[in-house]
Amino acid sequence: MESVLKIERLSKSFGRKKIIDDISFEVRAGEVFGFLGPNGAGKTTTLKMVMGFLAVDSGTISISGCNLRDDYEHAMSQLGGIVENPELYQDLSGRVNLEMYARLHDGVSKERVQEVATLVGMETRLNEKIKKYSLGMKQRIGLAQALLHKPKLLILDEPTNGLDPAGIRELRDILKKLAHEENVAVLVSSHLLSEMQLMCDRVGIIHKGKLLGVKPIGELTGAGAAGAVYRFITSQAEEAIEVLKPVYEENIKMIDQGFLELTLETEKVPAVIRLLAIKGINLYGVNRQDSSLEDAFLQVTGGGLKID
Repeated sequence: MESVLKIERLSKSFGRKKIIDDISFEVRAGEVFGFLGPNGAGKTTTLKMVMGFLAVDSGTISISGCNLRDDYEHAMSQLGGIVENPELYQDLSGRVNLEMYARLHDGVSKERVQEVATLVGMETRLNEKIKKYSLGMKQRIGLAQALLHKPKLLILDEPTNGLDPAGIRELRDILKKLAHEENVAVLVSSHLLSEMQLMCDRVGIIHKGKLLGVKPIGELTGAGAAGAVYRFITSQAEEAIEVLKPVYEENIKMIDQGFLELTLETEKVPAVIRLLAIKGINLYGVNRQDSSLEDAFLQVTGGGLKID
């Protein structure tokens, strides 16, 4: 997959305080990349440097192969985004806001305005004034603005702030469609881990200015990892453990009298079931226990949700 955004050894300080400390990652075409961390971890500072709002102390940022420092205008032409709240003229309609913004870019037609409005589900409300819009509708118009010039990279900072559950789901569906069907590279920062788990293909975790890791969402939550935790439901948990101990002693534990958990590769589950059946152990079910993104985040950061 094409690397649309490439960040290499990026650092930023304010005075003597280092906010971003030597981070590197990339965002690819066709994926939703989640940039995760608690408030104050450095997410917004990083995005502001990518969008050209803050100067870079050291390191490089490239968008579609264009170095931001050497070819700023060309790099920015490939980028669309919203950091914090979208800037909109409240007494003008959604359509006029989009048409005014379109003039900042070459070759954006009125047909494109209608196209992006339809894409974000605002085609029937374009002629209403912005001040009559809900927060969710304003977010969608802001997203439409960011998409007018067909950017290869879309950046959104905490886009679900203030949205109700229905609005969050709608935004999630739009972003996944943009990535998976339109081949846009989408970079979303958030501290809402449960929402990122549903939205993202890969995530990078930042904590106290350091990037702690970048992994596919399935690898972090256990969906696709080589070893996973399986819960076996049985009325004979103690007997089952005695049967399995010779092979799986280090990976087995009893939850209570009716359950035991075993960490093993997926392809070995049938062998465990057969062994228990041969030994006369009654087995009523087997369930995979995938962890949540929140569990993975706490593990990676050492429980570090506190801000210094």
